[in-house]
Amino acid sequence: MPRRVHQPLEDEEVDFVLRMSDGPVLAYFSGTWPKAIEACRAMDLVVGRIAEEYANLLTAVKIDITRCPVATKRYGVTGAPSVVLLKEGEVAARSAGPMTHAEFREFLIAHL
Repeated sequence: MPRRVHQPLEDEEVDFVLRMSDGPVLAYFSGTWPKAIEACRAMDLVVGRIAEEYANLLTAVKIDITRCPVATKRYGVTGAPSVVLLKEGEVAARSAGPMTHAEFREFLIAHL
């Protein structure tokens, strides 16, 4: 993933990154179990491109569901890949399942 995507390792780091962000946050929840890994790898590329394109508008954070169960539960994520768009700390939009780059851009345009 490009450097523009923060990858906190534990729940405490997720909280820190989310608190330190002064604009919208794109929280991308990823998994490493066999049924999720292929879709998440594809989404890694999409999220990386989106993070580059929208670097001036939002902070992108990749969250591993297994390593960060508290954040996963807090944002109501039940599967991977999933994305949650936060504005001022509140959930503004969410989506579950893989998206193409074009679908992801439409999702953001509709909610930013």
